[in-house]
Amino acid sequence: MRSPLNEGVAPARPGEFPPVRIGDLEPIQPVILAPMAGVTDAPFRSLCRRFAESGAVSVPVPSSSPSQTAGRPTGLFVGQMVTARALLEANTRTWRMAEFAPGESPRSIQLYGTDPRYLAEATRRLVDLGRVDHIDLNFGCPAPKVTRLGGGAALPYRRPLLAEMLRATVAAAGEVPVTVKFRLGIDDDHLTFLDTGRMAEDAGCRAVALHARTAEQLYSGEARWDRISELVGHVSIPVFGNGDIWEPWDALRMLRETGCDGVVIGRGCLGRPWLFRDLAAVFGGQIPPDPPGLVQTVQIMLMHLRDMVAWYGEESAVRQFRKHAIWYLTGFPVGGELRAAISRFTSPDELEELLGGIRDVPFPATALRTRRSHKGGPRPVALPEGWLDDPDDLTLPTPGADRMVSGG
Repeated sequence: MRSPLNEGVAPARPGEFPPVRIGDLEPIQPVILAPMAGVTDAPFRSLCRRFAESGAVSVPVPSSSPSQTAGRPTGLFVGQMVTARALLEANTRTWRMAEFAPGESPRSIQLYGTDPRYLAEATRRLVDLGRVDHIDLNFGCPAPKVTRLGGGAALPYRRPLLAEMLRATVAAAGEVPVTVKFRLGIDDDHLTFLDTGRMAEDAGCRAVALHARTAEQLYSGEARWDRISELVGHVSIPVFGNGDIWEPWDALRMLRETGCDGVVIGRGCLGRPWLFRDLAAVFGGQIPPDPPGLVQTVQIMLMHLRDMVAWYGEESAVRQFRKHAIWYLTGFPVGGELRAAISRFTSPDELEELLGGIRDVPFPATALRTRRSHKGGPRPVALPEGWLDDPDDLTLPTPGADRMVSGG
């Protein structure tokens, strides 16, 4: 199944996309699961990885046992953002978010910070404890609570400060590879992506990932893949493209049209973790199977929920899973009354009962490109007062910016 936009797109040819090296890491597929607040926890990462490892077309629903990756990883599955300063202050919630499932490898974490000292020290601590195999830095978050303090997508405008943060983190990481995820810029009048990519390369970062929207766009409109091409021509380290990968065929089109080295998957996998199975198929030269129908989708939902209960305990897992349940059912004709009941379920048994008599229907083609989660924008970017006055200002952002709650 594919949308009309991707009719005629062929699977990858043997040798068409050379392996991408990020330090000592060389994923089988050039695919990264984007860090997403409240989403990319250990249960979700493990589920996505199991689909990627499931043999592409031969195993429609993967085992619920923990992943044991042997040899090269299938891809990089990055945890949700954690705040460097919160790690250093031994914040219990933050350290819990920084944990990995048994057998999870590589262990990829995304750090947020606005002060080079905290980013470097948090990186050094994670490396010294042997807790990570890959560190990603967040300079792309467009959330107002982040940018109004000078963090996330606002920070690359202050070029010298960004360069100092990159150098400090890479030095502290040692042999652990550091990558950077960022946006085009604050808005069309303040684009920073080319400078950010070059500074990342000069600092020793091993790859960059570009979400081809500005912070002002948030998640609206279309990602500007032509800007990914510009970045590819501007740096010599691997470039991963992010934005509007809803089907596996989109990933192939992005690589072919832009020349980038890999893709970052964000909203496209929400409620559809099997997208990683389909990506494995097309990169392996195969046609992926149709998406699961409703009954099989329910089976995957319940497996996901059981994994979350094992990780968090029932009460917390149920509360967090409600959004996943809505995403899984997006596009299916299940009726408003059932959707409302699912959004309020209070136990795994109740959810299983609600879905127990559901009638199977194929995955609706209209849902292939339906946007889940963030849909807002465009919207003016909240910034600290005077933030745009001097891009060479080395003054640290608003006091307290590093005390943000982890998770974005």
